[in-house]
Amino acid sequence: MNKNLVLIGMPGSGKTTLGDLLSKELKLKLYDVDNFIEKTENKSIPEIFELGEEHFRTIETKAIEEISLQTGVIISTGGGVVKSPYNMKALRKNGLIFFINRPIENIISDIATDSRPLLKDGTKKVYTLYNERYKLYKTYCDYEILNDKNINDSVSKIKDILLERSDFL
Repeated sequence: MNKNLVLIGMPGSGKTTLGDLLSKELKLKLYDVDNFIEKTENKSIPEIFELGEEHFRTIETKAIEEISLQTGVIISTGGGVVKSPYNMKALRKNGLIFFINRPIENIISDIATDSRPLLKDGTKKVYTLYNERYKLYKTYCDYEILNDKNINDSVSKIKDILLERSDFL
């Protein structure tokens, strides 16, 4: 495989879970950008956000620059990665981008907003972020995966797409 499989979408859309499952099934290394940042910075994402979102986004860009140089890996991004055209250009260079689109009501019912810095203000903020980012997710993705049922259905949809592509064999 000479391309990366890149997962974008809202916090709580299933990117990390899908990344884990796809990594096991496809036997590919998974880079979870938020986990990568926490390890390299020796701080949690909420701790980094205490220094401001702009500070976090700078660190995120450095992580994306490093991770996107890999080939044949799965990259699970943070929900706000689409805010930076630079990040998306780096990910697209050798990546196939999947927008994991999960109904906002499902996200709200499942995620703990207190553990996610940008969602700490509650469900209203989830809708605001979704409205701000939806067009960006649609603009940057190569494929949209509706993750509204069983997570294994989404894994199967992604695998079916990869089987059709010569650059993922």
